Amino acid sequence: MTTAPADLAGRPSRAVVGRAWGWAKAAAGAWAVAIIGAYVWGRWLQARGYRLWQNAPPLTGHLDLRLTPVALGAVSLGVAAVAFGPALAERLGWRRLLAVSFLAAAGWAVALALVDGPGALIRSPSNVRDYLYDLPLVESPVPFLQEFTDRIGGYTTHVRAHPPGMILLLWELDRLGLSGPWWVAALEIASGASAGVAALVALREVAGEDRARTAAPFLAFVPAAVTLASSGDAFFAGVGGWSVAFLVLATGREGRRADALSLIGGLLIGATMFLSYGLILLAAIPATVAVARRRFRPLFVAGTAAGVVVLAFLAGGFWWVDGLLASRLEYLASVARDRPYFYFAVANLVAFAIVVGPSTVVALIRARPGPLWPLVAGALIAVALADLSGMSKAEVERIWLPFVPWVVVATAYVPRAGRRAWLGATVATGLALQLVVRMPW
Repeated sequence: MTTAPADLAGRPSRAVVGRAWGWAKAAAGAWAVAIIGAYVWGRWLQARGYRLWQNAPPLTGHLDLRLTPVALGAVSLGVAAVAFGPALAERLGWRRLLAVSFLAAAGWAVALALVDGPGALIRSPSNVRDYLYDLPLVESPVPFLQEFTDRIGGYTTHVRAHPPGMILLLWELDRLGLSGPWWVAALEIASGASAGVAALVALREVAGEDRARTAAPFLAFVPAAVTLASSGDAFFAGVGGWSVAFLVLATGREGRRADALSLIGGLLIGATMFLSYGLILLAAIPATVAVARRRFRPLFVAGTAAGVVVLAFLAGGFWWVDGLLASRLEYLASVARDRPYFYFAVANLVAFAIVVGPSTVVALIRARPGPLWPLVAGALIAVALADLSGMSKAEVERIWLPFVPWVVVATAYVPRAGRRAWLGATVATGLALQLVVRMPW
């Protein structure tokens, strides 16, 4: 006699559940083995004279256990998320769920950062390598843009590694009286927390509300939150995330409404291009969805809108391609010249797997062809291209933050029976990253 796949109530049989848990545990085990393997391999390379510029490979930072009383706040929030998150995600109205997801993501990021004290919230904006340090060099946007590429070697690390969009935005905020690291931190945290909301909106569009509700707690409490409060990449994640969301929405509509959504998405993609060069790869996500849906007009409208942004910067004196090439030369002359490509081509993916969490890895293993798959596939294509480019050797736990929500949407495949357990594993990973690894951001 064969075992039925489900009982009379429609629930999966024990055999089916057992096989699912078996695959899940195997995937989680492979995740853990990969982390250990990347660490051992990194230490082995360092012992043989390779300079990785890392003290906790594949992560940037060093091991430093910090069990402070303040950590109880983060632990308590994590426990509450596991206890109540899945149920709330099912019961709240859709708009309220989006609002709660945003607040939960921001709160989780802040709670984790506070383990190292309030100063941790502004550690990145206050750093001498960050944007604010070079703000006095911007007297007026046009002369700054005209000279940006020629003077790139004289800027701080983050300014010369990125297009001039972020520093010009901070210059404008400074003129409005919103100056200083605390304002920058608030901007970055709010934008970064909204990236998960953007992913939920797009996920609902392609796979339905039930799938989006399943993924909501995993997006809000993703381990990558350790770099969300605060870094410029968190701001980039929000802007880039909404560009993807608007374009995905456009692929499901017709007429003027589709064109309007495409226009907004294209303008945001154009803006994202001038925040970080590598984030042009985010376009792979809506492009994959558009191809799957055979809706190409939104891509044309969005491409035209993005082109307008490029031409506006060109009129101001900055050509995006020249900036990319100049930044690439600066990057190749930095610590990247010591970091071996062959190691980081693998270690980058392991570091990324850490910050998306074990539940995402398990969900990717369980994923089957369906309406959600183009969204995830586009994100995986973007990550693969970023990895192969060799322009992000290490530090991807921060640099690839904009890609994180679009891979974590795969948690929509997490089975209901094990949802709370896998959310617990996700929360535990974020806590372990914050409490055990001291990162420079």
